[in-house]
Amino acid sequence: MNLRERVYEFVVDLAPLPAVPVVGTRRTFPVRRLYCVGRNYAEHTREMGGDPKREKPFFFQKAPDSIVTDGVFPYPPLTSDVHHEIELVVALKAGGQNIPSAKAKDIVYGYATGLDMTRRDLQAEAKKQGRPWEAAKAFDRAAPLSAITPIEQSGFLTKGAITLDVNGERRQTGDLADMVWPVADIIAELSQLFLLAPGDLIFTGTPSGVGAVKRGDRLHGEIARLAPLDVVVT
Repeated sequence: MNLRERVYEFVVDLAPLPAVPVVGTRRTFPVRRLYCVGRNYAEHTREMGGDPKREKPFFFQKAPDSIVTDGVFPYPPLTSDVHHEIELVVALKAGGQNIPSAKAKDIVYGYATGLDMTRRDLQAEAKKQGRPWEAAKAFDRAAPLSAITPIEQSGFLTKGAITLDVNGERRQTGDLADMVWPVADIIAELSQLFLLAPGDLIFTGTPSGVGAVKRGDRLHGEIARLAPLDVVVT
């Protein structure tokens, strides 16, 4: 038996591959990496105490297995201030490096409605100490997602309403056209830092109105032409 034919056994059980349902099919989208863009709406940037002028975007990551597709978000430990952030999520069907904005549409598979759940108190402390954000952003079940709508159904999104209601009350409202960095530019910038690949998801930032959630809250997110997202905090 040569090296190519040799069968290897894992020393621990292989973890399930994170995957997201696709609208109108029984197929799923396998997830490779989960990127996030910080402060990509001017009003949210002001809300967080920043300057909304267009500078280079900054990125962070969540763990792929933090994705939630069953609509249940357990309130995480070691925090008393968990915030909702409604976001457009871009799913990639191809990748590459140094991708021009004009070619970004070619690698988009589709879109989902997502929540970037954040332990805001831990994030504030990390910022103050100059430390990484993983404890605030990449914890278990921190990325609730709707099913993915293929781009053939939605079109390439550059505008459209984005909203979040908590217990029937409107908390966040905006338009995709208000992004400081639109989807094509996000892909171009991100591809300069990382080799993008099929299965990557990109959270594209949140409009203003972020706020705290508590156990028992019901969250309903909508983005024009996409599947909605319903989540209960437990």
